[in-house]
Amino acid sequence: MSDTAAAPVPKIPALRGHRFGFLLNLTLLALLVVMWILLSISTDSFATLGNFTNLLRQDSLWSIMAIGQTFVIITAGIDLSVGAVVGLTSTTVALLLANNIPIVPAVLITLVLGALLGAVNAFGIVNLRLPPFIMTLATMTALRGIGLLMTNGQTIGGLPLNFIMFSRHHTIGIPNLFFAVIVIAVPCYLLLHRSRWGRYLFAVGSNPEAARLSGVKVNRTIYLAYMVSATLAAVVGVLTASRIGIGIATTGQGWELQSVASSVIGGASLFGAVGSVIGPLLGAMLLTTINNGSNLLNVNPFWQGIITGLLIIVIVYFDQLRRRKTR
Repeated sequence: MSDTAAAPVPKIPALRGHRFGFLLNLTLLALLVVMWILLSISTDSFATLGNFTNLLRQDSLWSIMAIGQTFVIITAGIDLSVGAVVGLTSTTVALLLANNIPIVPAVLITLVLGALLGAVNAFGIVNLRLPPFIMTLATMTALRGIGLLMTNGQTIGGLPLNFIMFSRHHTIGIPNLFFAVIVIAVPCYLLLHRSRWGRYLFAVGSNPEAARLSGVKVNRTIYLAYMVSATLAAVVGVLTASRIGIGIATTGQGWELQSVASSVIGGASLFGAVGSVIGPLLGAMLLTTINNGSNLLNVNPFWQGIITGLLIIVIVYFDQLRRRKTR
């Protein structure tokens, strides 16, 4: 696959699914409000400061991963390695800190590692022409093995107190982790919805050949999408190590499915070219609320997976209906 550079860019295919995404976001928001009201009535512990703090902490990690996953899904790809990236990077930053590397360099090295892991995924997809599902599934498995080899299956402790306390502290009563979501979501929103590269993402997801003929550097766009996804997963790895105070190679198992589910429930189309930054934030909060509410109501945890699966089926079904009507 090679890029065809043609300047100036004549026209990028129109962004699709804006109206569907807007209506879906409103629906998710209304559903969240209804769920919060019902849970507040049916349990004594949901509408408490401590529970909302826990809710925001858990939601923050999944939201950041879901934003990165959405960038990839818009290109009609998928990144199944993000959970393994969380595990490997949480271990990496813990090892660096435990060996007396200062916090800032340790975090920067870990984020660069995350970006490189995204580039490896993109290399397999773009240069080796492997399907994104297969490539990221392979890296997911390999990264888990690397993390366990690095630590010999042991947890890494001895992290600096300042590093640990960041994720456990609050600012004006709000967990610091939630502020991390805001700091990440705002530039990601501008990048996706207000930049030329964001338009390129939608164009590549809509029709890569048409995008190439329009002057879009398709390969570069896909590389950056996977690097953004892996870098945000590395951010979650750092925050997770900070939150639990240790590095564990198996951290993040199953989180790749949470990130895909949050993105899809938030309106990102697995067929590509549709997605936003707001949608996965609402999708992640919905899943977190289901998880939290189920625990408070002592609902069998197996039902959480069933409810999430049904939500995905309903939303993908309506997405397909919309696509048929727009053809």
